[in-house]
Amino acid sequence: MSKIVEIDNIPTYIVHPKTQIKGGMIVVHEVWGLTDHIKSVANRIAEQGYLVYAPDLLSHTDLAEKMTSELQSDFFNPEKRNMVQPKVRELMAPIQAPEFAIETVASLKKLFNHLYSQPECQQKVGIIGFCFGGTYSFNLAVEEPRLIATVPFYGHADQPVDELESIQTPIQAFYGEKDEALISKLPALENRMNQAGVEFNYQVYANCGHAFFNDTNPYAYNKQAALDAWQTTIKFLELQFSR
Repeated sequence: MSKIVEIDNIPTYIVHPKTQIKGGMIVVHEVWGLTDHIKSVANRIAEQGYLVYAPDLLSHTDLAEKMTSELQSDFFNPEKRNMVQPKVRELMAPIQAPEFAIETVASLKKLFNHLYSQPECQQKVGIIGFCFGGTYSFNLAVEEPRLIATVPFYGHADQPVDELESIQTPIQAFYGEKDEALISKLPALENRMNQAGVEFNYQVYANCGHAFFNDTNPYAYNKQAALDAWQTTIKFLELQFSR
């Protein structure tokens, strides 16, 4: 059963599993918003036995409306990417502001608390996110010590060691080797995570770039990598939620 409800004024796609609930999972969308792709990911996670909250964290902006599927396609199309990059950067400028980050983490905390309080979740809640959502998965891990599983797909994590030290959740991250902006920072991130004592595991997939998991993106999707990442994710969640 799935539906969209308002939780603390945050439109949230909620999916209940048909089986006994193992715990709760927050699914955070890409910068393109709460798309059908993200809803399908939420559905797939619910099929594994999790109560899923997939919020629309851009609902109070007009970004999702402007970031059309056509713009997304052009952004990943090698022949058109350079042409549309300036427009995408302009549209994304408001969400780069520190105030937006503070507000978004606060929204995720509200959703976490709501999901955590559901009796059937047994106070077990994890998070998975993609791109924008991957970054905010890292951010929530820093801010919320009760998280038991964090799965960022191609997200940024630029926090210093002293902030990373607050992370209590194991992290399973995923990257594409052609995603140079993230891959170039990965050794330093791994070093900071190690210094902070965080259980940080990651997988880098060959011949993949950003958004390789998005099966609605013909320019980025890599079926083999996506399937392997999904299987790794499910095993990781099963391990963390069984503890």
